[in-house]
Amino acid sequence: MFGLPLGLFVEGAVAILLALTIGYCIVLNQRLKRLHADKDVMRQMVADLVGATNLANQAIKELKQTAVEADLSLNARLEEAERFGIELANHVNAGTVLMERIAKITSVARHSQAIEPVEQPNKVQSALEQLSTRVRTRGVAA
Repeated sequence: MFGLPLGLFVEGAVAILLALTIGYCIVLNQRLKRLHADKDVMRQMVADLVGATNLANQAIKELKQTAVEADLSLNARLEEAERFGIELANHVNAGTVLMERIAKITSVARHSQAIEPVEQPNKVQSALEQLSTRVRTRGVAA
């Protein structure tokens, strides 16, 4: 009799362990199902992340290209502005020189008008006299 209760005890223990193992397998099975479901979600998430990364890379390339084009355009405009600035400075300098010449001419003309109004008719008169003497000398020589 002593062997029977021990055998029954061992069988009971094995039955309990078997029930616990079955229960643990059920829990593991549910976890595996969730893991597989999460795996599909993760795959989708990774695919979305790869797509977003590709779009971001493409946008970065386009931004770099736009930045290069903007830099070239800006450099061209700056060079043109520098040329116009130099040309404008040259025109301003030339205008200043011209204004100084005009000022000198007007000051000399004002000064000479006050002094030489009598000399002008004398020069004209002497020129006419020289012309008439030449005509006479040519007429005599001919």
